[in-house]
Amino acid sequence: MKNGKAVVLVVEDSAIIRMGAVDLVLSAGYEALEAGDAEEAIRVLESRDDIDLVFTDVQMPGTMDGIKLSHYIRDRWPPVKLIIASGAAILEESSLPVESRFFTKPYDDHTIVDAMARLLSSEIPIAPAG
Repeated sequence: MKNGKAVVLVVEDSAIIRMGAVDLVLSAGYEALEAGDAEEAIRVLESRDDIDLVFTDVQMPGTMDGIKLSHYIRDRWPPVKLIIASGAAILEESSLPVESRFFTKPYDDHTIVDAMARLLSSEIPIAPAG
């Protein structure tokens, strides 16, 4: 978190949904970055050291979906918080990286903002459920 404002990277291949998610991030008072697929998200993460949270869709074009991306991020950038959303897949919690949250689409904006706030306010790693 730089300058007291959290930085959130939104990863979504649908431009309309991505714009809505970026607006949601901005309205919550965070800085928003965006990527259209996992490869672009990784380039953004490699070019910046101030990303606090990644909010990603599951189904995306390319070689890596949102689940693979979230595991890659957890392994390479462990402090980055993760929110994963999908309109098609309901995921087993065991398939998600530790310290991540999953939401089905359409998601409730307030629920996402609350999850972001909770994840971003936790300096201590969140213990996995179970």
